Amino acid sequence: MKILILGAGRVGESVAESLLSERNDITMIDTDPVRLRALQDRMDLRGVVGNGIQPSVLRDAGAEDTDMLIACAPADETNLVVCKIAHDVFNVPTTIARLRSNEFDERPELLGKQGFAVDKVLHPESSVTAYIRKLIEYPEALQVLEFAHGLVSLIAVRAVAGGPLVQHTLAETPRLVPGVDMRIVAIYRQDQALPQLGGETRVEPGDEVFVLAATEHIRTVLGALRKMDRPVKRVMIAGGGKVGLRLAREIAGRYQVKIIEPNRARCDYLATELPGSVLVLNGDATDEDLLSDEGVADLDLFLALTNDDEDNIMACLLAKRLGARRVLAVINRRAYADLVQGTQIDIAISPSHAVIGELLAHVRRGDVEAVHSLRRGAAEALEGIVRGDAKTCRMAGRRVDEIALPEGTHIGALVRGLHLADGSEVEPGYAKPRVLIAHHDTTVLAHDHVIIFVPRKRLIRQVEKLFQVSATFMF
Repeated sequence: MKILILGAGRVGESVAESLLSERNDITMIDTDPVRLRALQDRMDLRGVVGNGIQPSVLRDAGAEDTDMLIACAPADETNLVVCKIAHDVFNVPTTIARLRSNEFDERPELLGKQGFAVDKVLHPESSVTAYIRKLIEYPEALQVLEFAHGLVSLIAVRAVAGGPLVQHTLAETPRLVPGVDMRIVAIYRQDQALPQLGGETRVEPGDEVFVLAATEHIRTVLGALRKMDRPVKRVMIAGGGKVGLRLAREIAGRYQVKIIEPNRARCDYLATELPGSVLVLNGDATDEDLLSDEGVADLDLFLALTNDDEDNIMACLLAKRLGARRVLAVINRRAYADLVQGTQIDIAISPSHAVIGELLAHVRRGDVEAVHSLRRGAAEALEGIVRGDAKTCRMAGRRVDEIALPEGTHIGALVRGLHLADGSEVEPGYAKPRVLIAHHDTTVLAHDHVIIFVPRKRLIRQVEKLFQVSATFMF
């Protein structure tokens, strides 16, 4: 696929890096020649220097035969105008815009073909906030991702001695956790994926375990792999930027929240925007005396959400040393995130990877509904809809053990009756959609939503082919 990316910032760079790993043809536009040259030296992409809202620059970048444009410039207005020009002047089939403002969501007609011609909107701040909110709700998890309209969840959790499943084989799961159907789709031990999972595979303390289960069973699944932590009550946020403000606003009232911001003017603004129950502190989150005076030792969760990676890392390390039960850092540089994840910093989040899945769903071939990036982009979980029948689709009408899956790839769950081709909401005869955890003898039917874990991105193309149908299939 030929893809044009506007904006060589952190989001644009991460998008390009992810898409290049799948052999797409990438051209990037930016006004900074030094930044573009650095990316060209590191990645196999073409750089075009210029202002992307100018048709001549888009033409030089190859917009006339581009399949997709992704606008990731810092300003919303730039991204909107570029999408409009790309659609109206160059007939680009798919346009995606990164927007900081949520107001356009309330006026979808402005984004339609008669408006700014935006096919998909990315809200990085909203995605990161939702990601963190899930981790506050489930403090034992490293990652919580939802599929099939929230009916199924994929959770990543660090196994701890004492959990019912720890130091037991996968074959013992039904006996040790009765009444809860779940599927362990991957185990990472010492940062390496176990090549094969079978009934004799044993879960060891320290393993990073990925489990698929119905969302209603998440807490039971977490409790099977580690001792359940007490619920989060006290939260401290370092950084009162867009993410910090949004998160504080969403969790205020449910938790005791303190927010630290070094800029006095920003503190005044936060105080006017947040409920009175949120304590706004003007100070430096790496100040040991400030953290001690504000009771960091009694915190359930410390969140470092500033725009500075080094400050976030240092603040988390300091909070952990002073007694915070759990710490989370937002880290933009992938090398830093890989370095600190699983050390004294419990969770490292890359904002770009929190939104990359929304973008990848538009790049995937076949009928792919949702994509989530795992392990900082190394692996993926995707949800696809099965179309056709046994003659036109490689999955329809076949048992799981009859489907030719790439090595290490696992079908974890099916959702049946979510919606059908005729537009009905549920499968006839059932009051609501059914979640089926996949086993070797589970049969995949047409219209099933199938959730698959893919351990390496290079296997994605093979998985996509499973959802594609022959030209003879008619919707």
